[in-house]
Amino acid sequence: MQNKVDFTNCRQIFGRAYNGANGKKIAIEYDGERYMLKFPPSGNKKPTELSYTNSSISEHIASSIFNMVGVKAQKTLLGTFNVNDKVKIVCACKDFTSKNIILYDFCSIKNTIIDSEHNGSGTKLFDILETIEKQQFVNPKELIEHFWNVFVMDALLGNFDRHNGNWGFLFDDETQTAEIAPVFDCGSCLLPQADEKIMRKFIENENERNARIFQFPTSAIKKNDRKINYYDFIASVENIDCNQAVLRIVPKIDLEGIYSFIDRTPYISDLKKEFYKIYIGERCEKILLPAYRRLV
Repeated sequence: MQNKVDFTNCRQIFGRAYNGANGKKIAIEYDGERYMLKFPPSGNKKPTELSYTNSSISEHIASSIFNMVGVKAQKTLLGTFNVNDKVKIVCACKDFTSKNIILYDFCSIKNTIIDSEHNGSGTKLFDILETIEKQQFVNPKELIEHFWNVFVMDALLGNFDRHNGNWGFLFDDETQTAEIAPVFDCGSCLLPQADEKIMRKFIENENERNARIFQFPTSAIKKNDRKINYYDFIASVENIDCNQAVLRIVPKIDLEGIYSFIDRTPYISDLKKEFYKIYIGERCEKILLPAYRRLV
């Protein structure tokens, strides 16, 4: 099990500010390294028993699974932080930028394609793929593989919010070169707004499980003006690049290794551990494996 860490007394690094709607974020120094500390947003907007969402846990588990499968992602740690005598579970994300290394999100890159009729935030699939072909930061073939690798992993983890602002490139201002940034911002994976009542229903009721596998969550990316249903899209095996990603990713998914990692994850109850394992296992079995077997 990861050692439990209390980040409350870590030195805060000022002059660093972070965008995004999912919770508060501060920069801290921990173990001689710079981390972004992500606090869970309030869960009161949904009719659940949560006072705040499980997004910090989702962030850590999902990012770690990306790395386990070989899709480079941010390095994360779970810990606690005392806010006004309330102890919150937070996710520390190791900073992969530096003085000369700048993160450009895909939204910003998309805005540089001046002959496109769509703005940077647009998530239509054909428009994203067109930008990938036209951008000049990294090799388009390498980027298209990365895009579909992430799509397949998001299907496994149930990510409903992979928009253009939470993936992108690292640009080295000194060498004027760029590379694909590690995967980050995974807090929308693994049903972060599910409380233990919902988790228990998911575990015990097959209809509840199937609804959260075959129907929702959907991808944030749109095709024909509708958000893509992961199951329908992958099962269709119509997109060659997506098919190739399925063939690359599925053999690398070690479910037993993932289950063991979840069992060692601190701060979460046995019920939550069981939920995460069943959720990932069933999404693999019902979404990815049928397409993989068909393609093989």
